[in-house]
Amino acid sequence: MGKLYGVIGDPIAHSLSPAMHNDAFSSLGINAHYQAFHVNRENLPAAIKGMKAIGVAGFNVTIPHKTAIIPLLDEVDPLATAIGAVNTVVNINGRFIGYNTDGEGFIRGLHEEYGQPVLDKRILIIGAGGAARAIYYTFGQQGAKQVDIANRTPDNALQLKESCPYLVETAAFTMEEAERNLANYDIIIQTTSIGMSPKVNASPLQLTNIRSDAFLSDIIYNPAETFIMKEAKKHGARVQNGMKMFAYQGALAFEKWTGTYADPKRMMKIVQERLGG
Repeated sequence: MGKLYGVIGDPIAHSLSPAMHNDAFSSLGINAHYQAFHVNRENLPAAIKGMKAIGVAGFNVTIPHKTAIIPLLDEVDPLATAIGAVNTVVNINGRFIGYNTDGEGFIRGLHEEYGQPVLDKRILIIGAGGAARAIYYTFGQQGAKQVDIANRTPDNALQLKESCPYLVETAAFTMEEAERNLANYDIIIQTTSIGMSPKVNASPLQLTNIRSDAFLSDIIYNPAETFIMKEAKKHGARVQNGMKMFAYQGALAFEKWTGTYADPKRMMKIVQERLGG
């Protein structure tokens, strides 16, 4: 039997990761299988102990376990520690090591779609939750010049700025302030859940002042085009959904497990097919 990998979460039946990773194992000739495991909050410690006991070679972590798993691991990468969330675990000689590939996955996908270096651009992140933290901290780690944060609760944006261990010029705004200053930004990154069902016709902020040469990236990929993306296109801006982030974070996790980098374009194609094109 080959090596066993997986993903843990609650809920988990909707996960597209098994299709994506099992296709990668097959296409690369790797004898392994990736399985979704439904683990609720109270069973997380027992699940981690059991996965170590049976020698699971690596696994992804999704909602609601990304933070709760940290004290259950043997070691956590410094960036994942700073972010306060783990989405990838690697079994190294029986020790579970935690990483976070979300921010790096997002930036790789953004850079590819944007078509030029992004670290010297003026960037606005909308939202201050877990995804925003991963993206913001990774920008800081990589040396981004200016990354501002807008959030419905400005204290949360300020807390995110002040807790960042990396040096990056940042201003924290309310949504209304961000709307007024939108023309200042080259890249706008939407990290909230607004745009997903049931809020498919909602946007976290108005784009009246967005520049026609701006680039808007929404980390949502289902639906493939959110309301804010449609609005940005009406103003002439280029847009991107979260499909590349999902594929690239998966490819980075795959590489940490196997030492082989899977093709993110193939991963993205698998996910698109599962979502009905």
